[in-house]
Amino acid sequence: MPESLEGDTMLDPLSLVRLDDEVVDEVRLQGLGMLVSLAGHADAGQLSQQIRRELLGHLDSELIASFDADQLVNYRERRPQISLAADHFTDYAAPVIELHRLTDGLGTDFLFLTGSEPDFQWERFAAAVVLLARGLNVSLTAGIGAAPLPVPHTRRIGVTVHGNRPDLREGISTWNPSAQIPAAAAHLVEMRLDADGRDVVGYDLHVPHYLADSEYPQVAVAAMEFLGAALGLGLPSDHLREAARKVEGQIAEQVADAPDVQRMVANFEKRFDAHEPEAERRSLLLTADEVVPDGEDLGMAAEAFLSSQAAKADPEENGQ
Repeated sequence: MPESLEGDTMLDPLSLVRLDDEVVDEVRLQGLGMLVSLAGHADAGQLSQQIRRELLGHLDSELIASFDADQLVNYRERRPQISLAADHFTDYAAPVIELHRLTDGLGTDFLFLTGSEPDFQWERFAAAVVLLARGLNVSLTAGIGAAPLPVPHTRRIGVTVHGNRPDLREGISTWNPSAQIPAAAAHLVEMRLDADGRDVVGYDLHVPHYLADSEYPQVAVAAMEFLGAALGLGLPSDHLREAARKVEGQIAEQVADAPDVQRMVANFEKRFDAHEPEAERRSLLLTADEVVPDGEDLGMAAEAFLSSQAAKADPEENGQ
């Protein structure tokens, strides 16, 4: 169990968290990377919903801790869904904020903080995350968010990167403004982890504002690429890529029938191209020596993945 923050007058942050002390103290959970994706203000294109669905739906998972959403979520502002079955109610979808242990396609474990962005008690929530990161000795926390901006859907997804890891930040951003912006709880978590001396990086992706209210798989694909590269993970994206191709076709059809939208997109394209850096954005897939992993490295990773899948498919070889 992580110790409380010293010299702090707030209510005990860890009283917000339900966790099994024995599980948290296990060696297998120590030193992992942590991915943070919370559904709230910075969630254009329904990014967090897609990330949660893909990761929890396609990877082996284990619930490590859960936060008391009753203290953190404003139900009147974000009303949960409930089903009315003729004469009675069923399937109440209560908000959740959870910490999971996941295993990627190559057998690498990582932590995933997911659920509703807190409406209340941000400082206490952030303090609880810091204490969990201390207790679990989290190696790197990578946060993801998405903001609606006047950018065209016909160009690659832009990103604003922040954090205290220059190797994961420099040469990656397409736009780094100095401005006052509406905060997200994940931003405060990043600040408090940074102040605690822990490695952090955050990626705020740019979603065309005219698509921000719809599920936009393209932004989720980009998020998987950034997070996977930063944390060294093989994250699932096949379903997202297939959905992105379908959405791309639907958008093209709609734009073709709307001259006003065509002119708007054309203006956004000119602005985007005028401000796009002359040099190609540095890829996180590059090694420390600025070398792209060669075929042997990629082949070894693929072989390890295929071997793990074959072992799962053949229980006799595993002595089951």
